Amino acid sequence: MPLKNARPVAMITTRDRKAAEPFYGETLGLKPAPGDGFAALYEIEGGKLRLTEVPGFEASAYPVLGFEVDDIKAAVDDLVGKGVTMNIYEGLGQDADGIWTAPDSSCKVVFFNDPDGNGLSLTQVL
Repeated sequence: MPLKNARPVAMITTRDRKAAEPFYGETLGLKPAPGDGFAALYEIEGGKLRLTEVPGFEASAYPVLGFEVDDIKAAVDDLVGKGVTMNIYEGLGQDADGIWTAPDSSCKVVFFNDPDGNGLSLTQVL
């Protein structure tokens, strides 16, 4: 079965779905989608995000989902205003807002975590 026309479903794991839902719905501003009772679903451009609870889950040290935005500075300011902390990595060369600019100036990227520690990012293509 070819997948070229399939819509992606991003899957994020959480220890406590009810505690994570406000972060994805209110803080990130994702639109809730009808769920199936086993996960919280959100609309994302071109697909869905599925927030699934797994008791004892431990987040990876690496990002699991990124969002491409038109204005990274405005998005960072909005998230920081809602209490989200941007990750600063020593030696990466990020600015005071945590935004890293690619050496070829093709994009800007910033990293942050959800309440479970899942790594998320924002990217602005320049």
